[in-house]
Amino acid sequence: MRFHAEPIDFIRQPGQGAPIWRGRAADGEDLLRYAISVHRHAGRLCALWGSDERLSDAVLRLHCVFALDEGWQWLSLDLPPDNPVYPDLSGVFAAANRMQRAAYDLVGIRHDGADQRPWLRHGGWPADWFPLRHDAGEMPANDNQPTDYDFLPVGGEGAHEIPVGPIHAGIIEPGHFRFSVIGERVLRLEQRLGYQHKGTECRLASADIFTGAKLVGRVSGDSTCAFAWAYADAVEAACGIAPPPRALSLRALLLERERIANHLGDLGMLGNDAAFAFGLTQFFRLKEDWVRLNAQLFGHRFLMDTILPGGTACDVDAAGLAAIVAQCDSIGREVKELQHIYDEHAGLQDRFLTTGPIDTALVHELSLSGMAARATGLLLDARCHRQGYVPPPPYDKLAVRPAADERGDVAARVAVRFAEIYESLRLLRLLAVGMPSGETCVVMEPKPGGAGLGVVEGWRGEVLVGVQLDASGKIARCHPHDPSWQAWPALEHAVLKDIVPDFPLINKSFNLSYSGQDT
Repeated sequence: MRFHAEPIDFIRQPGQGAPIWRGRAADGEDLLRYAISVHRHAGRLCALWGSDERLSDAVLRLHCVFALDEGWQWLSLDLPPDNPVYPDLSGVFAAANRMQRAAYDLVGIRHDGADQRPWLRHGGWPADWFPLRHDAGEMPANDNQPTDYDFLPVGGEGAHEIPVGPIHAGIIEPGHFRFSVIGERVLRLEQRLGYQHKGTECRLASADIFTGAKLVGRVSGDSTCAFAWAYADAVEAACGIAPPPRALSLRALLLERERIANHLGDLGMLGNDAAFAFGLTQFFRLKEDWVRLNAQLFGHRFLMDTILPGGTACDVDAAGLAAIVAQCDSIGREVKELQHIYDEHAGLQDRFLTTGPIDTALVHELSLSGMAARATGLLLDARCHRQGYVPPPPYDKLAVRPAADERGDVAARVAVRFAEIYESLRLLRLLAVGMPSGETCVVMEPKPGGAGLGVVEGWRGEVLVGVQLDASGKIARCHPHDPSWQAWPALEHAVLKDIVPDFPLINKSFNLSYSGQDT
């Protein structure tokens, strides 16, 4: 690894996944210096979480994952159980704010910054009870009353607030949006999420590695392949196991099918939110055809439980691969026709262009990844070669061409979705024609005390999963991280100076996961 901002010894994680290094910060100042150096080198904060290590190391531990050109650095910091406080990283990486607050709600490790508001707890358990500590026991009696939340007020003549949610008119997940407006012009948006918190990380503790695969694959149902692959990479690294080449190609095939399914649905919904119902019906027709073939070939419309540690739980024969290639050809033709309609429709373009813009500076400050970042012109894709970085197999042989658009608005995010569909169709043809022969899975033997991190480019962006195994080979701690953690704050910026009726369209252009962030 070329980049060493501070004298921290990093060790390369074994395995065939993304290039990852592990290191340990000596103290809080060491961590803060490293974070500042990463930021100065245009790096990103990808995830932050806590763990209780008192059964083995007599400490609580903070985990941070940073990204630079060469790959990812997993940096840990030991904290004393009697005073587990660490430096506030949100002044360096704004994305740390909500992650730090969630880490306190779950593990009881606290940052020393000003924003100590709860993020996940919502009054669902006592403020001094931390569910991911080993000695937490059963939850104490609690009246489960919602806590007051100190939204930042906006004053001035003509300013007022519009609260939206958490219960919405449509059949969507719950989230609260507090708009401060003058007339219909948005001055500020502040979100409060966490309503979808399911206790997944607590349920993962003490689970075996295959139960863990099922749970992680359901963190965000529209990204089941991305989460399952990242989890499998993490477990395989922890156990020193390499999946067979055919399994890796099958995983990529499943992941690209997941990517296309979501982009098809989103393009339809974006048309609908701009009062173009024809787009909704046509794209959902294509999506339905797409997921029906998933069910026919892999046993599940949304490909759940197809990827597991050691390989895949499915295979596909020559006839199935031929069906995939044929569908790629037919879907590609129809998407091109629909793109022409979208691009030439004056009403759609009037709603899309210049609406909800973000720029590369904001992308850097919020550590954004994925489709939303590429819509500002950044060629940031974990499947692609870049300076100092070779993607994991099979993408190292596929020469992925990342889709990008410099405008940063709804129109750009629509254009990137179209381009990513075409690229994923190309990749699917290559994967189907070049599918290696051989086994699809190897025997997995858990390694007691092992640890690993997996990173996969999902359709929204980088999905990360960190796994630690206990002395019996079961899960001691597992943290799944959705890219929506970084993208939700970007939405708060994207709506500024637009009008309230544009919010549904801007929101859909990101299409972020409530469940994936709330875990």
